[in-house]
Amino acid sequence: MSRRAKLGLFGTALVVIIVLVFVSAAKRGDSGSAVRLETVGRRDLVATVTASGTIRPKTKVDVSADITGRITKIGVREGDWVERGQFLLQIDPSQYDAAVARAEALLSSAQATLVTSQANRDEANRALRRASELKTTSPDLISDEALEQAKTAADVAEANYNASRAQVEQNRASLAEAREQLAKTRLVAPMPGRVVRLPVEEGEVAVPGTFSKDAALLMTIADMSEILAQVQVDETDVIRLALGDSVQVTIDAYPDTSFIGRVTKISNSARLTATQTAGGSSDRAVDFDVEVTLVNPPSDIRPDLSATARIVTDVEKDVLSIPIIALTVRDHEVVPNESVPRDTAGAGKKKETEGVFTVRDGQAFFTPVEVGIAGEEYFQVLTGLTEGDSIVAGPYQAIRDMRDSTKVRQSQRPTGEEAK
Repeated sequence: MSRRAKLGLFGTALVVIIVLVFVSAAKRGDSGSAVRLETVGRRDLVATVTASGTIRPKTKVDVSADITGRITKIGVREGDWVERGQFLLQIDPSQYDAAVARAEALLSSAQATLVTSQANRDEANRALRRASELKTTSPDLISDEALEQAKTAADVAEANYNASRAQVEQNRASLAEAREQLAKTRLVAPMPGRVVRLPVEEGEVAVPGTFSKDAALLMTIADMSEILAQVQVDETDVIRLALGDSVQVTIDAYPDTSFIGRVTKISNSARLTATQTAGGSSDRAVDFDVEVTLVNPPSDIRPDLSATARIVTDVEKDVLSIPIIALTVRDHEVVPNESVPRDTAGAGKKKETEGVFTVRDGQAFFTPVEVGIAGEEYFQVLTGLTEGDSIVAGPYQAIRDMRDSTKVRQSQRPTGEEAK
């Protein structure tokens, strides 16, 4: 066979191979995109809001110093249970004892002065009465000047008496204040509970919290019989909450146990916290404090443990549902309303509409839907679909790039691979 004949046969074979490849590719293309199909069915859906926070007692009291002094004795240890009125801590009372003694002495002196001024007042009043009677019966025996002097003396004595009495009251108040300051050197429990914090030691100086509450804190007593999980809920979710909502609480310290609770308080004001964005700018995150009361907290629970609350906001039984991944957004033509003139009905205009791709005869078509509550994996369907409809449920990339009339086929790949 000549060289030219061989080249001709080789060229013919190459053309056949290329044609077969294109035909095979065309057939594969005609089979459609591999997607995961799912039938619209009914399910029970539970809508939840998840938030994190810390454990704390419902009632706690911070015992602080109201006076300055060195701590000479601490009668409890952290973790101890105390009853109301039980001795907690002693601050050196020396200077306050001296202040009481000084106030008592000043009060005694003022009371003695009051007795003297009262006697002088009574004597001046008797002298004035005698002078007045004498002036009435025998005007010539006493001059007007003498009578005037008697009146002046009585007025001065009355003023001295009033001043002495006021001084006694002032000293009595000073004594009461000194005794009150002395009483503050001995601190007792204001309520029954457990000492959950004791940041001071004997020998340290207690100071009032004029500028810092923490500086004056001596200990914290908490009633651990009623425990709360205080969590922070984002502003977009807080409007979905209501008092009494059921809550499942997980505590990091108890990884194998979950606890049941109820929403008992939703803050009306936000807690603003600064957050740093990827670009380096500072933003403000708006969270609201929500209190969840635990039904049966563990007996050994402690304040400030980290907790996560899963708050149930809505429950729907036996409702049409679609996978969350199936819901997408497309520009969809507005259907005109026959009761509105065409030029004002918005006919022909498009707007972003939520929907899914339904499958009919191997082709996917965008179908607008209205959804209700969202469960963990499924949306409730309110309108747009019926039970038994076939929809594209994955993978995400295929749904994102899909257009009307796209040919599709059921994927044979594992479910986990489809979702990627």
